[in-house]
Amino acid sequence: MAGTAFAVVLFGTGAGACGAGDGSGSATSPTAISTTATSTTKEPPALTPAEAVAQAAEDSTGITSLRYRITGSVPDRGRLTAEASMAAKPSAMSMELITADHRATGPLGVRFVGKALYFGGSALDDSALVGEKWGLEESGLAQLRGRSWLRAEPAAWGRGAVDNNTYGVLPRQIEGSPVVQSTILTGSRNPKRIGTETVDGTRTVHYRGTVTPEGLRASRDAVTGKAARKRQIDSLDHFYGLRLDKNLTMDLWIDGDGRAKQFRMRGATYEMPYSADGEPLEPVVGDPIDLTFTFLEINEPVTVEAPPAGDTADLAALVDTQAG
Repeated sequence: MAGTAFAVVLFGTGAGACGAGDGSGSATSPTAISTTATSTTKEPPALTPAEAVAQAAEDSTGITSLRYRITGSVPDRGRLTAEASMAAKPSAMSMELITADHRATGPLGVRFVGKALYFGGSALDDSALVGEKWGLEESGLAQLRGRSWLRAEPAAWGRGAVDNNTYGVLPRQIEGSPVVQSTILTGSRNPKRIGTETVDGTRTVHYRGTVTPEGLRASRDAVTGKAARKRQIDSLDHFYGLRLDKNLTMDLWIDGDGRAKQFRMRGATYEMPYSADGEPLEPVVGDPIDLTFTFLEINEPVTVEAPPAGDTADLAALVDTQAG
């Protein structure tokens, strides 16, 4: 753990020069005089931006649970805000999400427990479930009346670009684990130190860089050790999951313990259009992504429970009912 050493490195809060001793030696002692004259305190060498970013990425492997906030905008869904809690092992997540296209008056509850996704809560909007996205009709909604949650499975959140399955409930850009996403700046060839800033009451050092897939691949190939290589592979996978048209501008705020406190991702994205018969067409430029993730609590107890069974309807059963 970086601890106090990182406070010294990042913020310059180290102690000053040490004294000559406890004063018990002879004032005329050549040894005492020599020691007094040459005694100095050497501060630890300051980390370069690249070293600080790499250290924060390495430290991310020690995060077992997290409470965090998301603000910003994503393609197709527009502005969004979210408050979430997650646990790494076993993987679980609970979120209160509001997006610009959300028609309910309150946040949408989203939970991942085991291999199931639960969404709804007090803000479940029946009308949003009717149509092409979910394929439900009024007959299917009849079973939902009086219940607050829908269940869909198998579901997966927090994995790589291909492995996530949130049934379109979550925007693609927040399907990945924020812990892994915070390490993407390791793919910048030349990150810069912007300065010191206070984030959510915590003093941090702000870094910024441009991330490319080539840079992330080079970072992956340069590391040694199984754990470090897996971390870089995961970072690259999450980068691809953002569907960026070109590069990503990323800001990272690192606290006095050498950990990520906040990060911001900005960049143009691409869309994958399809023909009328379902064949993929050439990608086109989409709306930009601009998301800020703030880590509020790290490694505090997190419990995510499934909603009561009596207050939950199975999405597949609703679809099967109206199909029959």
